[in-house]
Amino acid sequence: MPGVCDGSKIGGMCMSEPNAGTDVLGMKSNAVYDPTRGGYILNGTKMWITNGTLTGKETGDLFLVYARTGTENRNQITQFVVEGGMDGFSVGQKINDKLGMRASPTAEVVFQNVFLPESSHVVGDVDGATLCMMRNLEIERVALAAMAVGIARRALDEMISYAANRPAFGKPDLYSFGQIQKHISESYAEYMAGKCYLYGVANGLDLSTYGNGLDADGVKLYCAQMAKNVADRAIQVMGGYGYVGEYTCERLWRDAKLLEIGGGTNESHHKNMSRDLRRFDGKKLE
Repeated sequence: MPGVCDGSKIGGMCMSEPNAGTDVLGMKSNAVYDPTRGGYILNGTKMWITNGTLTGKETGDLFLVYARTGTENRNQITQFVVEGGMDGFSVGQKINDKLGMRASPTAEVVFQNVFLPESSHVVGDVDGATLCMMRNLEIERVALAAMAVGIARRALDEMISYAANRPAFGKPDLYSFGQIQKHISESYAEYMAGKCYLYGVANGLDLSTYGNGLDADGVKLYCAQMAKNVADRAIQVMGGYGYVGEYTCERLWRDAKLLEIGGGTNESHHKNMSRDLRRFDGKKLE
């Protein structure tokens, strides 16, 4: 872990699978205990893994992997440490030609009879990783909301600068035109609303436990859509220039789209938030 923290090692987390994304508890990867060897035999495939590979051939160095360790219910999931170079651990494929976030290497990784010693490669309690996974998802969603706020800020900066320096229809800049005023002013207001929501949730986040789901879902839901909308308006303000890579905003728009999918789709946030709000049952919001 020290190497992952200082950047000398490449690490990642393996949760999603080819047929289990938002339905994460539907994962099929499994680890079966082998009492004769004192450890678990891990089999399965994980998909969309950040840092899964840099070269397309070798895996990264260290991964936290969620796998099913029981069949009685969907919550029997355990977290394991899997190291690059372990027998049976390999790259399935490097994911190329992504719409956005192209600087982030993404891969499918495969586990074929990977042996994991119980004494050193099991994280936490056996069958007890579900709550840990939910807590980590809450933290991830707040982090992705922060990414969205950053994207919106950059898009807004580009939009403001371009509008101030582009003459049109005899005017020295674009600020004389109501359509442009609308794009810029609404983008700023939405950006500030998202930033305030983000800071409020982050300041109140308890990293030691779960139970922050309503606003972790809510802040990501709002900020992801806000970032894409602000980037879209920036492209519109710039016209043809916004459509090309030289002016950055087309990349910001492409990158923002992932935030409506990764770490929980918009639809999953709708479901989660509606479930949590239903529990208020007449109670007033603070």
